[in-house]
Amino acid sequence: MHKLLRNLVRRLPLQFRVLYNQFLLRVIDLESLSIQADVPRFLGQFAGVLIMFSLAQALGLLIHPPMSPESMQSLLDSVLQRMIATTMLITGLIAVVSWDNIFPDRRDVMVLFPLPVRPRTVLFAKLAAAGAVAGLGVLVLNFPVSLAVALLIGGFARSLFVFLAYWFTLAGSAALLLASVLTVQGFTALLLPRRAFIRLSAVLQLAAFALLIAVYFLEPSLLTPAAFQAPANRLLLASSPQFWFFALFHQLIGQLPPGCAWLAGRAWAGLGIVLAGALASLLLCYLRTMRKTVEEPDLLPAARGSHWTLPFGSRLQTAILQFSVRSLLRSRQHRVALAFYLGIGAALTLLILKQDGPLIAVPHPLLPGFLFATFTMMTFAVVGLRSVYALPISLTANWVLRTTQLAPPELYIAATRRSLLLFAALPVWLASALYGLTYRPLYQVAEHLVILALLAVILADLNLIGFYKVPFTCSYLPGKSNVQVRFWAFVIVFVPLATLGAMEELRAFPHLLQTAALIAFLAAAAACLRVFNRRRFQPAVLYFEELPEEILTTLHLVTIPPPISVPSPRP
Repeated sequence: MHKLLRNLVRRLPLQFRVLYNQFLLRVIDLESLSIQADVPRFLGQFAGVLIMFSLAQALGLLIHPPMSPESMQSLLDSVLQRMIATTMLITGLIAVVSWDNIFPDRRDVMVLFPLPVRPRTVLFAKLAAAGAVAGLGVLVLNFPVSLAVALLIGGFARSLFVFLAYWFTLAGSAALLLASVLTVQGFTALLLPRRAFIRLSAVLQLAAFALLIAVYFLEPSLLTPAAFQAPANRLLLASSPQFWFFALFHQLIGQLPPGCAWLAGRAWAGLGIVLAGALASLLLCYLRTMRKTVEEPDLLPAARGSHWTLPFGSRLQTAILQFSVRSLLRSRQHRVALAFYLGIGAALTLLILKQDGPLIAVPHPLLPGFLFATFTMMTFAVVGLRSVYALPISLTANWVLRTTQLAPPELYIAATRRSLLLFAALPVWLASALYGLTYRPLYQVAEHLVILALLAVILADLNLIGFYKVPFTCSYLPGKSNVQVRFWAFVIVFVPLATLGAMEELRAFPHLLQTAALIAFLAAAAACLRVFNRRRFQPAVLYFEELPEEILTTLHLVTIPPPISVPSPRP
């Protein structure tokens, strides 16, 4: 099998193979990585998270207590809908992250097209690279679940047929999301001028990201035939591709619920429309937008007029904070990375608040969901901005910061701390205060806001331990931080602690002394952490290149001294 695949790959044109390898590496910006970056380990960590998620779903299907056929069918439908939604989310996130990688950019036009390389070869190589990344994510996410579903639904007789039907359904749902993103981006590039497209592209990218996260966490599940036939759910079914492909899977295996044929028809029609739209937009972009890509600049000219800089403290603090703000506003990659954290945090917050009741309602008593939701959003905001700070904006410009480093390093790190509090913690705190007006009594909401502010200070200081960098200036070393450990630490450690903290806080609110003791404890923790960080910052040295720790391996060999030669006496 391996030899057969190798022979098939060798039969592909050499130009296609070379371009495919290069475009596959563009999924990660190589210019922002450290010299000794371990990219395979970095990607393997994300794959490990997806595998663990899929294994958990598969074990939940295979290892379960005895249940009735109706309950078993409900469990299978729930897992199938969840896997379709997760597959569409992963594919959509890959498409959003690689927003500009499939369409031609200035580098492609200036380097490749003067060479004897056909535009269709470049197009097919880019499509193959994007499809390979998305296909790898879909494969890793669904393989254990596909085996469990095939055994439980088809048995040993029809397991292969159900297995193929499952993979056709999941591949179709992934192709629908990927082609939809390409269609929207392609026709936007065709209809708008180049400068307008550049301005709108960033907004569309963030909007698509927010839409994917919100739909995944907020969309309900329908598990009974009665729910699919209810007139109240018809609008939800008609507008949700998740249910289209759920019906398509049951149509393929011959178990389509009554009255759901129109849903499977929507899956076929939607897939055909978006595939045709994506192909047409890509062909037209490669034929018509080449000249606009070369003639019009990617960087828009600055607005004319006087510029006033908002002061954030000293000149150094103002410079660091202004540099951080403008880097986030101008860099697409950093906006997407920050939107990833904020989108997950906002979706979890809305999901938690939705469990307490309507999001906009008359004043009601303070509930644990509001406390837990604000803790979650604050954590995601601070940790997300700190993670984005570790990604460089332009390594070739680091010499400017190195040659102008006249102040002690502790002042640079203090400015970074202030930026975390202003740009991550303060917006979440203000949003929590605004939404907290719907709860009563208000003095308890004010006490919670004090606790939330202290939590923000503690999170900012915790995230700055060992961070001796200027934001956006140090090369990135992927694989150094274990993504799997962080993911499961959030699930196993943070969620129980945040839940316990919200319950204890709510229990202490009626008692003034208990509330004061809780606030005093958090204030003391914040002060101790602040003193600890200030002592560590004083001898710190700013660094601009992320390097792995040097590990010396010894063989524990014992050195035997040579024998001492004694000269023989002369006769």
